[in-house]
Amino acid sequence: MANRVAVSGIGMITPLGLGKEVTWRRLLAGHSAFAPVETFDTSAYPVHLGAEVREFDPASFLHVLEPSSIGRASQMAVAAALLALADASLDSSQLDPIRVGVAMGTTSGEPREVERFNDYAAADGMGVEEPALATRYPCHTIGASVAAELGIEGASTTLPNACAAGSYAIGWASDEIAAGRADVVLAGGSDAFSRITYAGFARLGAIAADTCRPFDRRRSGMIPGEGAAVLVLESLDHALRRGAELHAEIVGFGLTCDAHHMTAAHPEGDGAVRAMSAALEDAGLKPDDVDYISAHGTGTPTNDRVESLAVLRVFGERGARVPMSSVKSMLGHTMGAASAIETGVCCLAISSGRIPPTAHFEEADPLCPIDCVPNEAREVAVDVAMNNAYAFGGTNASLLLRRCHP
Repeated sequence: MANRVAVSGIGMITPLGLGKEVTWRRLLAGHSAFAPVETFDTSAYPVHLGAEVREFDPASFLHVLEPSSIGRASQMAVAAALLALADASLDSSQLDPIRVGVAMGTTSGEPREVERFNDYAAADGMGVEEPALATRYPCHTIGASVAAELGIEGASTTLPNACAAGSYAIGWASDEIAAGRADVVLAGGSDAFSRITYAGFARLGAIAADTCRPFDRRRSGMIPGEGAAVLVLESLDHALRRGAELHAEIVGFGLTCDAHHMTAAHPEGDGAVRAMSAALEDAGLKPDDVDYISAHGTGTPTNDRVESLAVLRVFGERGARVPMSSVKSMLGHTMGAASAIETGVCCLAISSGRIPPTAHFEEADPLCPIDCVPNEAREVAVDVAMNNAYAFGGTNASLLLRRCHP
């Protein structure tokens, strides 16, 4: 029989604050992290807002690795992992390092290192930082940095599945534990704010000029962000033996690909439908069992319409009533960290009985006939939560979490 997979710790580094407590409190209050971009000059773009992590000092978290030896995404991932371990009341030095793993998702790896290299090259400094680039840029360094800081010697992987990467990493980690290959896996996602990402979305016309308003009739795009989230996943038996307090249990996940277009979702949401259906089948649950859906909810006209359609196809008439909110309306789109943060949000919704709102909502869209929990948090007894994530290339992931009943 497969091991059950429990979530015992949550660590977050987000544009709303450092740690799950402040992030959760501000999400429930409907706070927005959107502000003019400070990381770089946006005067060349028609849009200027971002959701950046402020006041993050990696030196206050890293004690084994030299902060300057790794990129910002790796720094935030390590910080989130340490916060998650503290939340789980776990000391990595007291665990069997071979039975502990790391799984991190990312969209871009460490793009700031490429930007720095490009800046040197543009200033006739080609080669000045080339050796450092080779050690800091590759995306696998995110997971490797977490392992190095914490002395983890089990399987370590980084999955670059774009904006669904955090969920892919959590799914991979769940399989490791269920199969008995690991007792504990630190799983999540991380991405740093970058010019490369910002320029790409700006050229696609996908960034909103004023704010992100998912599912609203006047929605006009997303707000790029950055951050990291790590969950401590462990076998339920391992968690119970040490008397851990549990946030939730991961009971199913479904992964699919639209195989349709590099940037556009399937117009009928076929891949999303199959991902949700696969997750429900994996968990042995029915659509009526789901109490809350954490939406991908980017605020772009097409994404929100297709996501709403997909939910209605899976949930039928009830799809218009099941609460489905988007925290990207406050955090921005944190890329590879997004679905990891949102999985943490699902855990907190289960443990607290509260659902965060979709902020900035003003006018209902008949093409999105769902209950997006507009503007105000809601008290709901959540026993089962679904987290949906979709990415370029038609990559889809749905995770199902349930209140843990040992």
